[in-house]
Amino acid sequence: MWDWFINFLTMVLEGLHGVSGDWGLAVIILTLIIRLILTPLQTKSVKSTANMQIMQPKIAEIQEKYADDPVRMQEEQMKLYSEASFNPLMGCLPLFLQMPVFFALFTVVKNVPVDASFFGILPSISNSVAGVLAASGWAAAAPYIIFDLLFGVLTFVPMLMNTQMQGDQRMQSITMGAVMSIMMLWFGWSCPAAVLLYYVTSSLWQVAQQQLVTNKVMEKARKEAEEAAKNKPVEVNVVRKEKKPRPHKKN
Repeated sequence: MWDWFINFLTMVLEGLHGVSGDWGLAVIILTLIIRLILTPLQTKSVKSTANMQIMQPKIAEIQEKYADDPVRMQEEQMKLYSEASFNPLMGCLPLFLQMPVFFALFTVVKNVPVDASFFGILPSISNSVAGVLAASGWAAAAPYIIFDLLFGVLTFVPMLMNTQMQGDQRMQSITMGAVMSIMMLWFGWSCPAAVLLYYVTSSLWQVAQQQLVTNKVMEKARKEAEEAAKNKPVEVNVVRKEKKPRPHKKN
């Protein structure tokens, strides 16, 4: 199955190269096609995130009331998700669907010509920063280093732009983003340039989408979720022991 996917992706990339005349541009076009296909799922993911934010107080209430009963806590949370039509996995689905393409590119670039370039900016999209630096020095590696820096920075920017989080939660997100950015810089150092080009293009799309579309969709989804919560509040059932009447002393 994986070999079939590698061959299919190679065929698609070769076809895009035949149309565009440049291997790097073919990678960019492939990235844009994938992002366009995933746009409906991304919109659902945004709405799912908005619903999750609306439900946070109710989830906290459930966790507090059933702290001593994990099974009942899980049942009440699932009931809450069901009544709010919320799927916890929806927020991660677009990312998961992109991962096979991301990792497949490591193998796909081995099937393209060695001199497959990106308009001469990157002389070989199958080479890495480390490889070019070792073979040709800092001057030749400079464009590759720039893409590696973008690889790291664009991991951090979407988290920095997330204005929906406040206080400690926002600081934790920024800290995690900074750590991830450093890890990506280290990881990207030995990545083929095609992988860096794919990720940079995809991240730029995400930043633009978040700025122009996601925030509006998020606000609309939040208003809809708040309105739905008002019209149909989710009740948390709490089981209380019945008080038995005290026996009266006989006179």
